[in-house]
Amino acid sequence: MIFRQLFEPDSCTYSYLLACPDTGACAIIDPVIDTVERDLQVLRNLGLTLTCTIETHIHADHLTGALKLKRLTGSRICGPALDRLPCTDIGLWEGEPLRIGSIELWPLFTPGHTATHHCYRVNDGTHVLLFSGDALLIDACGRTDFQGGDAAALYRSIHDQLFALPDETLVYPGHDYEGRFVSSIAQEKARNPRLKDNQPLEAFVALMNSLELPYPRKMDFAVPGNQQCGECPPNVPEELRGPCERRDQG
Repeated sequence: MIFRQLFEPDSCTYSYLLACPDTGACAIIDPVIDTVERDLQVLRNLGLTLTCTIETHIHADHLTGALKLKRLTGSRICGPALDRLPCTDIGLWEGEPLRIGSIELWPLFTPGHTATHHCYRVNDGTHVLLFSGDALLIDACGRTDFQGGDAAALYRSIHDQLFALPDETLVYPGHDYEGRFVSSIAQEKARNPRLKDNQPLEAFVALMNSLELPYPRKMDFAVPGNQQCGECPPNVPEELRGPCERRDQG
């Protein structure tokens, strides 16, 4: 499997490029509109064909690059079927793999950060890789105070779904704000301050409900825009509209 971890610095978002070495078929998990041109250059450098983009959830901190990439490459937009977005070409369900050439990507329903959040598991023949979106981060987890977030649901998703994976599973998160790149299930069980030492559900819920995190600065346009798979709504501030321009689209 061809694999690249890509970073968008403004929202500290990780996108992930997965490609089949035999067919050149490629997917990008959680693309960001700001880095579409960068991603296209990576595809050209590697000689790959983007067949699909894959969302873990409807993001509140950035606009997805899914729609722009579709317009530029003809790729299909994939995301949780539970979101019921008309702009999605393929709805993903737990238990039904998405094939990218010889790669099988397995959705895992992991609500809590949002009501319909999904993680994705891939076995590359050597390692099991978990693309954990905003459910499980490195030494942290996603917030649960908007978009149908539910701290108790997130606790169960992490413990029943993610911590049930083999300890050696590599965890590739949707964000990191400290310059870290990858973790493992064993490490998160042992070190994650919100989850280690078998912290009970009640303590986790109390912790998450006391975080008092700031309102996401892009949320008012990111959520409605991402409900249209990355269409830029009119309320995107002028200084952030550059990636919305259609000049690169054929």
